[in-house]
Amino acid sequence: MVTGTFLVGPASNSSALPCPSPSALFSKEPASSQTRLEGTNLMPGEMHQAGQMPPTSSPAVRSFPKSPDRPGSTSPFAPSAADLPSMPEPALTSRANMTENEVSPTQGLAVHQVPSKLPKRPEGVERFCHSLRDKYQAEPAGPEGILVEVDLVRTQLERSSSKNQERELATLGWVERQLAHVGLAEVLPAAGDCRRPRETQVIAALGKAGQGKSCWARAVSQAWACGQLPQYDFVFYLPCRCLDRPGDTYCLRDLLSLGSQPLVVDDEVWGHILRRPDRVLLILDAFEELEAQDSFLHSTSGPVPTEPRSFPGLLAGLFQRKLLRGCTLLLTARPRGRLAPSLSKADALFEVAGFSAEQAQTYVRRYFERSGETERQERALALLRGRPFLLSHSHSPTLCRSVCQLSEALLELGDEAELPSTLTGLYVGLLGPAARDSPPGALMGLARLAWELGRRHRGTLREDQLPSAAVRAWAVAKGLVQPTLGARETELAFSSFLLQCFLGAVWLALSSEIKDKELPQYLALTPRKKRPYDNWLEGTPRFLAGLVFQPHAHCLGALAGPATAPLVDRKQKVLTRYLKRLQPGTLRVGRLLELLHCAHETLDTGLWQHVVQGLPARLSFLGTRLTPPSTHMLGSALEAAGRDFSLDLRSTGIDPSGLGSLVGLSCVTHFRAALSDTVRLWESLQQRGEAKLLQAVEEKFTIEPFKAKSMKDIEDLGNLVQIQRTRSSSEDTAGELPAVRDLKKLEFALGPTLGPQAFPRLVRILESFSSLQHLDLDSLSENKIGDEGVAQLSATFPQLRALETLNLSQNSITDVGACKLAEALPSLAVSLLRLSLYNNCICDMGAESLAHVLPRMASLRVLDVQYNKFTAVGAQQLAASLRKCPHVETLAMWTPTIPFGVQEHLQQLDSRISLR
Repeated sequence: MVTGTFLVGPASNSSALPCPSPSALFSKEPASSQTRLEGTNLMPGEMHQAGQMPPTSSPAVRSFPKSPDRPGSTSPFAPSAADLPSMPEPALTSRANMTENEVSPTQGLAVHQVPSKLPKRPEGVERFCHSLRDKYQAEPAGPEGILVEVDLVRTQLERSSSKNQERELATLGWVERQLAHVGLAEVLPAAGDCRRPRETQVIAALGKAGQGKSCWARAVSQAWACGQLPQYDFVFYLPCRCLDRPGDTYCLRDLLSLGSQPLVVDDEVWGHILRRPDRVLLILDAFEELEAQDSFLHSTSGPVPTEPRSFPGLLAGLFQRKLLRGCTLLLTARPRGRLAPSLSKADALFEVAGFSAEQAQTYVRRYFERSGETERQERALALLRGRPFLLSHSHSPTLCRSVCQLSEALLELGDEAELPSTLTGLYVGLLGPAARDSPPGALMGLARLAWELGRRHRGTLREDQLPSAAVRAWAVAKGLVQPTLGARETELAFSSFLLQCFLGAVWLALSSEIKDKELPQYLALTPRKKRPYDNWLEGTPRFLAGLVFQPHAHCLGALAGPATAPLVDRKQKVLTRYLKRLQPGTLRVGRLLELLHCAHETLDTGLWQHVVQGLPARLSFLGTRLTPPSTHMLGSALEAAGRDFSLDLRSTGIDPSGLGSLVGLSCVTHFRAALSDTVRLWESLQQRGEAKLLQAVEEKFTIEPFKAKSMKDIEDLGNLVQIQRTRSSSEDTAGELPAVRDLKKLEFALGPTLGPQAFPRLVRILESFSSLQHLDLDSLSENKIGDEGVAQLSATFPQLRALETLNLSQNSITDVGACKLAEALPSLAVSLLRLSLYNNCICDMGAESLAHVLPRMASLRVLDVQYNKFTAVGAQQLAASLRKCPHVETLAMWTPTIPFGVQEHLQQLDSRISLR
């Protein structure tokens, strides 16, 4: 039978978890820059020495702005000198005599060395640290203890393109993400390596719900317990959900005691902490749970650590470097919400990226190993591979665990077991047996609480909020809620955020308090001003669509019985009318993806066809994150539409397998993606020997039009040209790359600093673009390629025989450059239609050179030389030359160095002269 437990691992004792391998936590394999957290068994004598670990290197990333108050600090949180607290004399003297050893760059210690002459800690402090290590090693050995690879990527928060200007994680290309991967030793640098003495370090690990942030934070505390973070004497792990209590007052010592329960921070330990705050790591897990107390962002705090204050005041003291100054604060949080502005000011930001497909399969194997059912590993993996939709969702550790739990229950029923094809089916399968054994009204009572708490951005509840003690006992026994660790009073938390989303959808689907006409607003497909809530429970819309539309007997009927069918039928009709009135082509791409997910959850063929048939032929996802589930859903929709599509997949963070699956579809005729990601895909296809697919992908790839805005763009373009040159010299491959051959418009906009450096690189590859028609070297901030750049460009004109538009505006070109240009222009005499030299430094000599060549430019129609520095002499020479050029339609010549009367006279002589 399917068991009635939910999100609870197999029965196990509370034996201590084995310490993860030091190399697993701190080293990076040669082929992958990933943080590896493995639950391997190590005997004490087998622990590797830190000094034997391979080196790690920190990738180059854009730096955060320096604080105006602290010129040497990279932290915007750093206070001014006037805000510095008066430190106790022992603390100052003890730090003054301390020295830190440097890490050897040759033998690659990924783990930073601790100072070699640390003072001996008092016996009471040693006992406390030993007990604290035992506490972190004695975590329950259920599913929470399964440690698999976790990818962390250096990132930053950017303002979204939407009107609300919310901050969200920067979207990097796949190759960029690989370069930004870091290990734990780089997330937690040794004290003193990258900060000034007595400066608090704030580090944030961000990720969506269910991506494994809390698991990673607990793994950090376990790593310290196993001796792998020697730069810290104390690590305090604090789940923030147990701290969100308006009205309570704390002192800093109380807070640390909450993080070490059941241990108590006594006077001796407290004194040691105050003397060496730089050796304290404070982990605030699930920081978004404090959204209700975001007032701490604007609070002020004094430097006295023993002073009781509200929790917002305590946070303010920590973040403003007035309390425990010099410690390390490690936060885990979701990247969106009211606290996002404060997270963006952290000293370092990292993204918890979740599982890859291989990591998800590793998790499945370890799950069944821990449950003692190793013979079912391959059968469970076969079930998962049979549902590509669920396999794509397994990048979320929370969903991966849910799939394992349902697979475990289904495999007990026999070999004919099959996983559901939707997330709704997955959670109905898990929750159905528990609902059948529930006290009357228990499920609806819990669902209502899930919804109401979600609207207040909360995931915890007090015991007295449940309808009865029987409901509490049932919910805890079935794993729907669990006691909150570290809470001062009895509190419960939903087992996962997605479970809360699912229960919230159950309430919306079954409650008579929700009016039918209001239901469409909860699908989050309409603009924010029309939504009655802010979609904090972001998984609820998909679950709602699935619960209302899927066959009642196997969905809501399995949860609440057949009596609810009439109510659900009414709501289904309302949602059907709403969804069929939607025009998918008018939705923003984010909402379009959400609509596809909702339509899939319904299992309604008519609705699915309505949505996919409304997809526009040109789909741009530029700047929108494409997760593995969204990539899979998009591919299914494109195939079902039966039409041709063109995709723009730049800045989506799509992984190579997802990119290959989309662009390999026969219905995708053209696509754009990051050059580095596309080259990576080509190399992968070539290594696998998929020549036919490789050829098809090369034919579909386009970079038209291409705008270079960074050095990386120029490098990627150069790599693409190099690939073509290599192909041309090979006998096995023939022809040019279509992306290079067919490029017609190229813009160069690197600005005055990088422009002069990057332009020579561009010139070296320009001749490869044989179809180039539009070369735009103008930038709002000026590229300043100068006379030297013009000379280099002029040498390529004989190869640019298709060039029709050349924009050299605002590039600091003088007479020297203008003369060089005029000498080379005849090479473009039969193709060039428009030439712009607007806002340069061309004087009379340059104007004379241009006037001399003008009659030879048979195809030229527009010449713009406005805002230069030639006088009436140069203007008269250009006007005289224009009379010999009947083919020229416009000569834009206004410039402040020419007397206005002269300009008017020239225009009267020839109306083609423009003075605008």
